[in-house]
Amino acid sequence: MLTNFLLFDFRKMKNLKIIVSFILVFFAPMHLHAQEYPNRSVKVVVTFTAGGGADFMGRVISQKLSEIFQQPFVVDNKTGASGVIGVQYVAQSKADGYNLLLGTTGTHSTNFATIPNIPYNPIKDLTTIAIFSDAPYLVCVNPKLGITSIKELVQYSQKNPGKLTFGSSGVGSSPHLGFEAMKTALGIDATHIPYKGLPSAMADVISGQISMTYDSIASAVPFMKAGRVNCIAIGSKERSNILPDMPTIAEASGTNFTMGSWYGLFAPKNLPDAITQQLSAAILQILKSSDFQSTLANVGAIGLPMSPSQSQAYLEADVNRWVQIAKNLKMNSQP
Repeated sequence: MLTNFLLFDFRKMKNLKIIVSFILVFFAPMHLHAQEYPNRSVKVVVTFTAGGGADFMGRVISQKLSEIFQQPFVVDNKTGASGVIGVQYVAQSKADGYNLLLGTTGTHSTNFATIPNIPYNPIKDLTTIAIFSDAPYLVCVNPKLGITSIKELVQYSQKNPGKLTFGSSGVGSSPHLGFEAMKTALGIDATHIPYKGLPSAMADVISGQISMTYDSIASAVPFMKAGRVNCIAIGSKERSNILPDMPTIAEASGTNFTMGSWYGLFAPKNLPDAITQQLSAAILQILKSSDFQSTLANVGAIGLPMSPSQSQAYLEADVNRWVQIAKNLKMNSQP
């Protein structure tokens, strides 16, 4: 039909310039929609406070995306409710690529597993662009307790029942659920104290208000080197090259326990596939860069070069894993 219309106009107008102009006007919007993104600043929502592992990863990846796209990718810390507020903000945003989310194990997997009536489904209500990195947590203890190993932590708990406390980034967060799982694995007794973010929990570990918390290598190591906390074990499967003398929780306890957080980039559901693929390609490019690989290595993290579909499969498997863990701990919110 369009062909007949153009032929008809060609015979009537007999002006090739007019026809060319008509074609350009007709097809330009479709072309520009695919080519112009991003043409202004992009917001990257980080759901935890500044200074923590999620904030660190969000800022690093945003800087790299800014360099590739030559537009600002700006971190916006929308904290509260274990990350629910920030995720919900992005989930309800327009699916145009200008509101993105730095997602984590906590925002997607453990929140869904433990928070009743959570206002979003991490699999159905967001577009998975890339899960690009995974980083272990360190077990960080107030030095005044004199605990320097997992064995000593277990012994202290046995001798001082009800005295240990641990901080997390909120009820249902990955540090919360991870600590509960570790308590079961090690047979220790500790009371949960929720915070808005791990930096606040770490501050209270340092001051002695609480006994311990999890934190990332990037956040915890400076305090450890200054003698302000004792980092007694790492949650990775194998010892870290950054901290080769620190045992894993698994080897120190004789269990298979691991604890950490993955990091990924998400958008509202129904993000146009062209934008999803643009962002995914940029993330894969970043993961190949030597400076980003060095950044990950410096914080004990690993890169996960995956396509959107591979990232979605990874997410679904992780959600199912934590739902099962929550059920085993009788903390589950999902049937």
